[in-house]
Amino acid sequence: MARCFTKCGRPLSSERNARIVEPYRQYLLKERGLAVHTAYAYTRWSDQFLLSRFRRRPIRLRALKGRDLTVFVQRSAPRCGRAGAIHLVAALRSFCRFLRYSGHTDENLEVGVPPVAHWALADVPKHLSAQEVEKVLASCERNTALGRRDYAILLLLARLGLRGGEVLGLTLEDIDWDGGTITIPVTKNRRGARLPLPSDAGTAIAEYLRRDRPRCDCRRIFLRVKAPHAGLSASPVISMIAAKALRRAGVQSARTGAHVFRHSFATTMLGHGASLQEIGQLLRHNNPKTTAIYAKVDIEALRSIALPWPGGAK
Repeated sequence: MARCFTKCGRPLSSERNARIVEPYRQYLLKERGLAVHTAYAYTRWSDQFLLSRFRRRPIRLRALKGRDLTVFVQRSAPRCGRAGAIHLVAALRSFCRFLRYSGHTDENLEVGVPPVAHWALADVPKHLSAQEVEKVLASCERNTALGRRDYAILLLLARLGLRGGEVLGLTLEDIDWDGGTITIPVTKNRRGARLPLPSDAGTAIAEYLRRDRPRCDCRRIFLRVKAPHAGLSASPVISMIAAKALRRAGVQSARTGAHVFRHSFATTMLGHGASLQEIGQLLRHNNPKTTAIYAKVDIEALRSIALPWPGGAK
């Protein structure tokens, strides 16, 4: 019997759960075309739901009711934060559709998954100051193979605002050393681009390739340090590298994943006079509205359009 595995190679679920979770994962990859790391996250939630609902008892999918999904979301969502809760709800709805699609149940269980309140552009982007970004980079341990690899990764996040998944997918062919550019490949719902490769990032990548990258058939730039030598497994690995670097530098941040460097990159550009349109082009946003959130961090521009407080109070 096939079993699901985590990015560390440990079983994701019991063999009992894997009879359901593994076909679901294959459905996500082959039928729905989801990225590997997204399929991993979705199957993790479905596995936890099954463990919570049936525990050590036999799994009887036709006994599931919408109320079971509601109770699980109510218990799990408060521990996830808003973004995690939104992802949890999306995963469970997907799992419910799979159960009905595959004939495991005739009930529309999806109606039992409650929505999570979310307003577009409600948040102010969590970002680091330029000084904090440099402090994080300066704290990198560059005297080891692991440290030099992670330093090159962090430079791509900080200097180009790349997403974790974009760094993960970079191949040796994506760098034009003569032209000094790096090509961000097109992925599902994401725009590709050819960007100038900053000199410090290029130097760090070249040093990693020359001194540390294992010789193997894999064309990914960034590989596992320990055998088997293959590309890093999922974008959460990039966020773990970012979080570790923040802790090492002693930098406090409300967000500790790879995306905090993307927000910091955009915020620094805004502070240097770049327009929202220019920022959107560099970040490769599909929708201009996505870039509009950065207007909230331009305090001086907001002051210029603020209305006076009624009554003349200061």
